[in-house]
Amino acid sequence: MDLRRLTETISVSPQLVADDIAMLAAGGVRAVVCNRPDGEGNDQPNFAEIEAAAKHAGIEAAYLPVVSGKVLDSDGEAFRTLLDRLPKPLVAYCRTGTRSATLWSLAEASRGAQPSAIMAATKTAGYDMSGLMRRVANGGRTPTDVAERRHDIVIIGGGAAGIAVASSLKARASELDIAIIDPADVHYYQPGWTMVGAGVFDAATTARTMGSLIPAGVHWIKAAVAAFEPENHAVILDGCRIIRYGRLVVAPGIKLNWGAIPGLTDALGHHGVTSNYRYDLAPYTWQLVQGLKSGRAIFTQPPMPIKCAGAPQKALYLSADHWFKQGCLSNIKIDFFNAGAVLFGVKEYVPALMEYIEKYHANLHFQHTLTRIDGPSKTAWFKRTEVDGSTSEVEAKFDMIHVVPPQVAPDFIRVSPLADAAGWIDVDQTTLRHKTLPDIYGLGDACNAPNAKTAAAARKQAPVVAHNLLKDMGTLHEADALYDGYGSCPLTVERGKIVLAEFGYGGKLLPSFPSWVIDGQQPSRLAWMLKERMLPPLYWKAMLRGREWLAKPELLG
Repeated sequence: MDLRRLTETISVSPQLVADDIAMLAAGGVRAVVCNRPDGEGNDQPNFAEIEAAAKHAGIEAAYLPVVSGKVLDSDGEAFRTLLDRLPKPLVAYCRTGTRSATLWSLAEASRGAQPSAIMAATKTAGYDMSGLMRRVANGGRTPTDVAERRHDIVIIGGGAAGIAVASSLKARASELDIAIIDPADVHYYQPGWTMVGAGVFDAATTARTMGSLIPAGVHWIKAAVAAFEPENHAVILDGCRIIRYGRLVVAPGIKLNWGAIPGLTDALGHHGVTSNYRYDLAPYTWQLVQGLKSGRAIFTQPPMPIKCAGAPQKALYLSADHWFKQGCLSNIKIDFFNAGAVLFGVKEYVPALMEYIEKYHANLHFQHTLTRIDGPSKTAWFKRTEVDGSTSEVEAKFDMIHVVPPQVAPDFIRVSPLADAAGWIDVDQTTLRHKTLPDIYGLGDACNAPNAKTAAAARKQAPVVAHNLLKDMGTLHEADALYDGYGSCPLTVERGKIVLAEFGYGGKLLPSFPSWVIDGQQPSRLAWMLKERMLPPLYWKAMLRGREWLAKPELLG
């Protein structure tokens, strides 16, 4: 037998024979469903044989035959009825399992399940349901009236990368027909949330309406993406609307996987559990920091990749600086639990950071990954990994804990033909073209390019994508623009000073200023002024408006 699990209680399988039924029953299966018509092949048993074996084994059997390649909407509805009626666990089978997986997909879609969740389950089981996506997005039914639109360029995502690339394109070719697809009403300046968590910025200053930022002349399609059909130059939206494109730019951002840590979702915003990675929680961070006079403060960092890899320790430094200046630091134990093996990935910046770790008497715990949390008891558990690969569990009590969640590509990206094996958009790291789909570009946090996932990276990537896309369209007649992996991480080591880390692929230092202006390897007041006063207006008024200050792309050769 070759059982493929779709859920905890439902599996599908290629053709079963009577002898398999007793083994299924012994393994706890309580029902089987045959989706293969009798007489379809010479090598298959009739359903009557399966039914007799099931009766003998004490489990139920049902017969819902479906012709290969002709799964009707009514078949999906009938399968859903069977799933509701039959006891679980349940196994459905046909010749290869594909029809059974198809029926399950349509049944789940009719219940309102997310297309990405359906695709993920069937993909994991080894079945490609991409050809079914329009029906899945349409609630499990064949679309009969699909309104289609087409644009020269469609951009997925209205975050920093998406709006920046739209503005860069318009700055180069104002006549372009461009659409941005994003369901959000509000756009956030996320780099500011570290400062909100330290009482420097007010949270409201980091938010603006999406409509106020969409570039003039760019269409805003306020919807969520369900799937891609690159062979048809089409994007499927929730509700099964179809948008066609000449070129596609994919910049959906990253998914903060709060649910991956048991107990975290319920604890956030209560019991001293906070995170600057959420707009509504950053003010709570500052509230906790101000209120803590003694006790234990824990800061966590999950496995890479994450957006802004320095942000977990920025929260530590700014909190500790406040306690230091309030004279209560000696009463507070600070612990930094880092899933990685080093404090920062570019070694040149570590000495300056270590001076502050020592100043704040922070305890470093490398190779410690947060695995669960209990808010009411104020307890967190970590998996500690030793050099030899062995692991153990570490329990830690806290009075305050700043949590950074694990992060993955958005669900609809991970299950799409755009993704690599790890689920990220598969792009060439220098041109940002998709490696196998040349009409598609990717930038921002969801790409697999090995750069730091920061707004500064998106600021440099947007002009590269705009240039290369227009070159592909024949609008520009120049060499390819190249992205060097630039990213910036202003490490706020204390209020008023920043270690300005700027680097590219392979950790190569890429400073924007000469060392006599800002020495990035040393804490700098000027770098703090850049972060506090210059970067927000640079973001809102330059990057998102197609003004490429310090971001002009370099051309090949």
